[in-house]
Amino acid sequence: MGETFARYGLTGEPGTEEFWRAARSPAVASDGEGWTTLFVWRGGPARVVFESWSQPVPLARFGGTDCWYAEVAMPARLRVTYQVETGDGAFADPLNPVGAGGERSIAATPDVPEQPYWPSAGPDDVLPLPGTRLRWASAVLGGRRTVRVHPAGGGGPVVLLLDGDDWLHLHPAMTAFDAAVAAGALPPVTLVFLPARDRSHEYACRPELWRAVSDELLPLVTGSGVPADPGTLVVAGQSLGGLTALYAALEFPGLMTGVACQSGSFWWEPGAESRADPLGGPAGGAVAARLERDRPDLSGLRVAFDVGEHEHRMLPHCERVESLVERAGATVRVSRSPSDHDRAGWRHALLRDVAWVLGS
Repeated sequence: MGETFARYGLTGEPGTEEFWRAARSPAVASDGEGWTTLFVWRGGPARVVFESWSQPVPLARFGGTDCWYAEVAMPARLRVTYQVETGDGAFADPLNPVGAGGERSIAATPDVPEQPYWPSAGPDDVLPLPGTRLRWASAVLGGRRTVRVHPAGGGGPVVLLLDGDDWLHLHPAMTAFDAAVAAGALPPVTLVFLPARDRSHEYACRPELWRAVSDELLPLVTGSGVPADPGTLVVAGQSLGGLTALYAALEFPGLMTGVACQSGSFWWEPGAESRADPLGGPAGGAVAARLERDRPDLSGLRVAFDVGEHEHRMLPHCERVESLVERAGATVRVSRSPSDHDRAGWRHALLRDVAWVLGS
């Protein structure tokens, strides 16, 4: 059975100290049409759990050793977040230097494009955080939340990052934006990391969130002393965040100049989440219905849409909204990323699409 590991360039007898000193995970080999990926774990029974794309894959034990492994067939062009789940919890892969926070790792087939500006961050790395923290006590939303603000390149147009805690603690957006600005791929911007308290509620096409952003949060940012141009606002959101970002552009015309939307949940309509098949409704959901009914004038708005190549059931919903937004007069860019419904695939699109929305 050792030849299984040799195929991926892993040397030594599996389970020996020699093997573990040189081991890496995941390792990838071509299978002709796509890729086969070898995951290796040192310990006891476990399975690989993917953020999207696939069902969990159990690991098999190599003989009587502490080596557990699985070969997973992957399609061409796939980047995916995963964890190793044991009876004690879910963990990052200690043999993989590319992580997403302390408990997740990222696997990619060799044919995916690079993600420039995003540093490799392993599970033990501590990600830097913006120095400015705003305590936002919202009268509209209720409760308090901490909003961090960072002037990349000295600050400029405001870029509101929905699900801001994910972009702070799982993927180092502050570092990536700084690098992109320094390389000239982005103009200077002021990043506002907005955390969600209950995203399934707040992001479900609710006007209260955007009244609070407009009337409370943006003035708070302006008064913070951080250099910012609140006259230009770009909202970046993924999944339900992409849904609510575009909804806000319809409900609050003039609030924002652009939207960077990755894998927007445009299947959403009232009651959809309680159905057996939430994605089984009409293409484009409530946003498409509103665009068709109201025929708004979106001229002057720039919208960048991106969705994963492997999100097959999302594509009809996204394509419907993309075409309707363009028909309404917005300047639209459409792209597809080599991923499923996964933040690891969204992060390159985030930088690229914010740059495009700002005309860079």
